[in-house]
Amino acid sequence: MEIITKCLWAFIVGGALCLIGQILIDYTKLTPARILTAYVISGVALTGLGIYKPLVKLAGAGATVPLTGFGYCLAQGVKEAVDSQGLLGVITGGLSATAAGITVAVVLGFLAALIFKSDDK
Repeated sequence: MEIITKCLWAFIVGGALCLIGQILIDYTKLTPARILTAYVISGVALTGLGIYKPLVKLAGAGATVPLTGFGYCLAQGVKEAVDSQGLLGVITGGLSATAAGITVAVVLGFLAALIFKSDDK
């Protein structure tokens, strides 16, 4: 029963984050790039305020997979690196915490560019 409630919370929270993004796309003149950036910054800000960590505990992947989760991971990496390395951790913490995700995005983007031909619109 516990797994079902975890999956339900992940679905609800992840779906709510996606719903907010879709509303922003449909009813504002914000570009997708601005919405994506706002999601990452929101994740960092909510983590800094101590709001996002309880959400991650509640929803798991429903909170960590969307772009707000990337911001959460950046902020957590910086916090941990500053605690262990001092001021240098501000620069290195976020990158080391998100290195795997950044690497996968770059490699898959490169492979997609090799496989598919882009056309001007």
